[in-house]
Amino acid sequence: MAEKYLLLTTTGPSHSFSTHQQVPVNDPEQTVKVSSDLIDAEVCVRVKGYRGLPRTAPTGSVYFESGGHAGRGDLYSIAVRFRLKDPGLAGNGNGNDGEQADDPGEEDWQPADEGEDSDDSNSSTSTPPRPGVPATDLQFGNDFDHPIRDRLPPGFGTALNIVKWWIDPGLDGDPYADRPYLYGPALSSFNAVHVGGGELDPDKGGLWFDEGGDEEGIQWRRERGVPDDAAARMKWALKAGSKEAWTWEYGRTYGVDFFNPYIDFHEFALRLPGFSLPIMKYWDGQGLRNHKPKRSHQLRYVLRNRVTGQVYLVVLFTLLLAEDVNEDGTLKPGMLGAEGQPPDEDNLPGSEPELELEPDEEDFSEEEALREARRKTAGVGVSEAGTGEDDVD
Repeated sequence: MAEKYLLLTTTGPSHSFSTHQQVPVNDPEQTVKVSSDLIDAEVCVRVKGYRGLPRTAPTGSVYFESGGHAGRGDLYSIAVRFRLKDPGLAGNGNGNDGEQADDPGEEDWQPADEGEDSDDSNSSTSTPPRPGVPATDLQFGNDFDHPIRDRLPPGFGTALNIVKWWIDPGLDGDPYADRPYLYGPALSSFNAVHVGGGELDPDKGGLWFDEGGDEEGIQWRRERGVPDDAAARMKWALKAGSKEAWTWEYGRTYGVDFFNPYIDFHEFALRLPGFSLPIMKYWDGQGLRNHKPKRSHQLRYVLRNRVTGQVYLVVLFTLLLAEDVNEDGTLKPGMLGAEGQPPDEDNLPGSEPELELEPDEEDFSEEEALREARRKTAGVGVSEAGTGEDDVD
């Protein structure tokens, strides 16, 4: 079933597809630069077993054999180097109107403290800190424009509980809402957080961020009591006092990497410890009564402000039927809707209305799934499995 689809990966400063650029997935030397009134960012995406656009994209990346990724079995990575901007000092401050500033030059990706605005840095405790976005307010996660509750397969609630218990205790949201969302604080959600510019290293698959930072960035972290280890930092970041100690400062450069072995973009499945959901079985129409396959599906990752609702960055994975894509990688006429957005199924000629799932309940046992998940995670250290922290504010 999965072979009928191709993956299109794009990124931009807003939800609007018209502001997006295609990402050269698995390219070790190219990144996509995104600029708005709110952010300057550079994006690198790696997907293991990639089958998608551009058609010339490698199916894999040396990234998955570097560091600890091979041992963990990581399947994808979203790496972002970014600098938040003070909305009070730029344009209209909403950053979501599709207007993009000039792309930042490579020299601009030196840590801000080493650039021309260094007198505003927080390199010592005597210097007033830059304003920015509190750790409580910068969120990373998924959202959807339309309800997905009728497409969620049996056991999805159990899968979500496993994710919150074992992978990201800070995750919160409502997948059953009219506009579903699942967000977590960026500080505890990203697998690696680097204070500084990091590196663009082809030998490691592109943008690469070790947990920590450059020399000044490490000092900046330690002044705030941030642990050096990634798993310890993720656990630390769940506590209220820790969130008060960290501010994502305007003008400072950060590098973050989000990766895991749980979403298989090759087979389009969610794979958790002792638990697997064949997503395409439900998205492609099986399990639905008289339901036609969708021509496109989307999974959207969003960096946003919890308080203002402002969107800083979006990375969008769109599944397209292979028959709707030309040999040169362009989409066939009619496959781009309003503002270049891949069309919603309900707007396609001849599409039938959304119908309820017909789950085969005997295929799923919540008790067995949880038992198997606990068995597989028993004895696993914090650095190998999520934070295991229940102290979520």
